[in-house]
Amino acid sequence: MQADTSSPSPFTKRLQGKVAIVTGGASGIGESTVRLFTKHGAKVVIADIQDDRGTSLCEELLSDQPGNDAIYVHCDVTVDSHVQNLVDTAVSKYGRLDIMFNNAGITGDMDGTILGSDIENFKRVFDVNVLGMFLGAKHAARVMIPAKSGVILFTSSVASVVAGETPHAYAMSKHAIVGLTKNLCVELGKYGIRVNCISPYGMATPLLVEAMGMQKEVVEESVCAAATLKGVVPTAEDVAEAALYLGSDEGKYVSGVNLVVDGGYSITNPSFNMVLKSYKS
Repeated sequence: MQADTSSPSPFTKRLQGKVAIVTGGASGIGESTVRLFTKHGAKVVIADIQDDRGTSLCEELLSDQPGNDAIYVHCDVTVDSHVQNLVDTAVSKYGRLDIMFNNAGITGDMDGTILGSDIENFKRVFDVNVLGMFLGAKHAARVMIPAKSGVILFTSSVASVVAGETPHAYAMSKHAIVGLTKNLCVELGKYGIRVNCISPYGMATPLLVEAMGMQKEVVEESVCAAATLKGVVPTAEDVAEAALYLGSDEGKYVSGVNLVVDGGYSITNPSFNMVLKSYKS
């Protein structure tokens, strides 16, 4: 039998030449997406308020592999002038903007009761999770409409399709993102701009670990115990892969979608079976 002497297929860079902005890009889902986008040839603008982490990530990417291209921009997504400067910096540096991934978000206080809800917390959650997404989309559209192309992505949450498991402000904000996705899909489609969002299941990102006040390993154990799909630990990289698909040419006819990355968690309610088991035990 003749040996196979063929060389392995070259790695296909699915975002070669594209320019992407990732808000909340210094940690968690954002960091994983920045790393994956860069690996696939994108020039990436990392936007965050965590300056040390953002700068460190940028320096690591630039030294990691020849040809990597990334910059860090301090950006509070709740401030219009910050978001305007972010988009303008990307266009000034790279001449275009192909992907705007509005990912920055917060959980807010974890009190899930209506009577325990704090008004200032509610406003803060909506400022970051809704206004921040709106401003990112607005300024991205400002440069994408004349170009008649582009992709706008949002990070929502499984809380946009299931109820009763997260604080009210957080759940409302994530539903709002889905509504914005659909509205923008209709408005911007005539300019060739695609708009989608991703709704992840719980993952042991720094954001969730801090919100739950537990060790990362405990959060992962809890998430996996409640999951529908067993044998897989959900990670930020899973969301990054979804963003890669939606941002690349492979997703060229996908728009207006809320892509739920939850291993089937949202399609079932195990409560009845759990109650039955408790009676039998």
